[in-house]
Amino acid sequence: MKTFRILLLAGATAMPLGFAAHAADPIEETAVVEPTPTSDLGIYFRADAGWSALEWSGGDDDDGWVVGGGIGYRISDYLRTDVTLDWSGDYDVGPAGDLSATTVMGNAYFDWSNDTAFTPYIGAGIGYGWVENNPNGVAVGLAAGVAVDLSENVAVDVGYRFRDVMSSGPDPMEHQLTAGMRFTF
Repeated sequence: MKTFRILLLAGATAMPLGFAAHAADPIEETAVVEPTPTSDLGIYFRADAGWSALEWSGGDDDDGWVVGGGIGYRISDYLRTDVTLDWSGDYDVGPAGDLSATTVMGNAYFDWSNDTAFTPYIGAGIGYGWVENNPNGVAVGLAAGVAVDLSENVAVDVGYRFRDVMSSGPDPMEHQLTAGMRFTF
């Protein structure tokens, strides 16, 4: 125990000497770190394809393909918007025949930016929809997914979308699983 007290006393005595030695060092200039602009802010193009399941009260439910594309703008690390044109269809809805839907929508997304290559997101959109053999109407949508950065300007986007074309007739609602690419400029 006596050895411990001697070491503790010696350390306490030497501490002011260390501070004095540090204070005697010449003052170093502090480096100013300039913020670097985020390289993925700005315009992007997207292309998507996938599978869509139709829920429709006007006939049989069915599944089919969905394809689409759009142009968008990343406002910040957390917010982006785009305008998309999507088509899904060749649904066999029974005696009513085949059905397909086309929408033009404005969308907004919240991205959970982080230090990995994976960026989860949620989004919502509103626009207009055309449905074959059914009245046209307002289209609404919700989205959730994850983008995986392949490079500074290219990302793979995998996600789920819900889309509803609200019309005076039966509303076609779709659950879509899509995969696509985003190219940022």
